[in-house]
Amino acid sequence: MGTTQLEPVPEPKYWHLKTVISEALDSEFEVGEILPNERALAARFGVARATLRQALEQLELEGRLQRRRGVGTTVAPPRVGVDVSTARHHWPAAGEDTWQAVDCAAAVPPAAVARLLDPEGEDAPGGEPAAARPVYVVRRLRASNGQSVAAEQLYVPAASVPDLAASGDPAGQGLARGVLRALQSLPLEGQDRAVELGSARADDARELDRLPGAPVLVVTTRYFSGGRTAAVSVATYRADTCRLTFGDVGDLQIAS
Repeated sequence: MGTTQLEPVPEPKYWHLKTVISEALDSEFEVGEILPNERALAARFGVARATLRQALEQLELEGRLQRRRGVGTTVAPPRVGVDVSTARHHWPAAGEDTWQAVDCAAAVPPAAVARLLDPEGEDAPGGEPAAARPVYVVRRLRASNGQSVAAEQLYVPAASVPDLAASGDPAGQGLARGVLRALQSLPLEGQDRAVELGSARADDARELDRLPGAPVLVVTTRYFSGGRTAAVSVATYRADTCRLTFGDVGDLQIAS
């Protein structure tokens, strides 16, 4: 591998280097190929290793590179499309859903999710506060090119799947499949979605092979049936491997 002399430019050196490396990725490397080590790359471009690291970090944020533990820095595959339109409605695990159920357990949802499930905050007949009622929490993962790119927590109140308790489904994956089947038997009246840029929590970071605090896209979806919120999905996507798509209908709304 020869050397490449950077041209003098008014922009920061690491930013120009990022552009040069990006062009080299397109012309010299294949998806999944491991890049030379930092010493070799710094020598090729005639830059300090600190400058090189800045450029590589930016390319990783942009989804061009992936740093994989025990492997090194590799050329990233194309970003995974995340359809956030609400033009087409379907329950989780229905249609072209590519998620894999991991497990399921009963748990009290986070306060923000409890408010979405029960906006009125009505107490149960026995006096139990709405926010303290356990719900089924189905955990699912989405993978691309052999690695997890998204983790989802699907919160389903027992009232949405009243026949599930008598079904005898075991805990874990069996219970998760039971909850998903029960949801699909309900009439889906609509759904809405919200997308936010966030930071990976420890659990999500571990699932997605990222460091805690890494940038992620958080897509929250409410599913409506019987005039109420029947389920809430909170899906966390790796920001470096995913891109948002809006389908054929321009239903993007910007909240002020």
